[in-house]
Order: sequence, then structure tokens, then C-alpha cells
Amino acid sequence: MKNLLVIFAICFAYTFSSAQSDINKAGVEKACLNYIEGFYEGDTSKLEASLQPTLNKFGFWKNKNTNTYAQVSHMSFKQALDYAKDVLEKKEFPKSDAPRKIEVLDIGNSIASAKITAWWGIDYMLLSKRGDKWMIEQVLWEGPLEN
Repeated sequence: MKNLLVIFAICFAYTFSSAQSDINKAGVEKACLNYIEGFYEGDTSKLEASLQPTLNKFGFWKNKNTNTYAQVSHMSFKQALDYAKDVLEKKEFPKSDAPRKIEVLDIGNSIASAKITAWWGIDYMLLSKRGDKWMIEQVLWEGPLEN
């Protein structure tokens, strides 16, 4: 009987852990999708739902003339929202088949990492869990991949 209780407890713990892992992965994916769609659609509410106000985003853009990468200046939370507003105002939306690939790389108890592929290139993200919600803290990007 004791063995049966131990097996039951182990199975319950594994099931609970697996369910928590699935919930965390879905939360990270949702934050990343909000990020992509926020920029693609010019939707500031999606960005506000996924970005920490202390966002630190910077990256490297490929110069078409020299075929070399140069560092682009930092983008803050406010600048991200302003960029999205500009997309909406100018109606500069990407093509409907623009990439929206999300790869969750690792998930801890309070931190996670992910990689997204979008029309502008790739972004590596560090996220933190605030309460029960995953939020993007930092982004390092490089784009575009071709040229």
C-alpha cells in the first residue's frame, strides 16, 4: 500500500510539474506573439501587455551598400510604442506572409529566453515572470538575414 501511495504521489507531482511547464511555455509564447503582432499591426496595447517599462532593446542592422552590420541605437519602451503608433498611422504593415516564428529556448522559475524570427530579422529575448505573467525585459536583435 505504501508503494502504491508513493507511486501515486510521484505521478501527481510529475503531472503538476508538466502542467506548470506547459502554462509557462504558453505564457512566454504569448508575450513573444504580442511583441511581433504589436510591431506588425501597430498595436500598442499588445506591446504594453508584453514589454517591461524598463525595456532594453538594441541590435545590429545590415548596411546594403557595405554588406556589414552596424549597431543601431537603443530602443526604449516609449520608443517601441512610438514606433508601433507610426506603423499604424502610416499603414506600413508587413506582408501577410511575414514570418512570425517563436522558439522558446529555456524556462526557469522566474526567467525565460526565446528567439523570434520576424520580417526585420531575428530577436533574442530575455523575459521575467511577474506574478503569473511573462514580460519581455531585454531584446538583442540582428536583421535582416538576407541582402
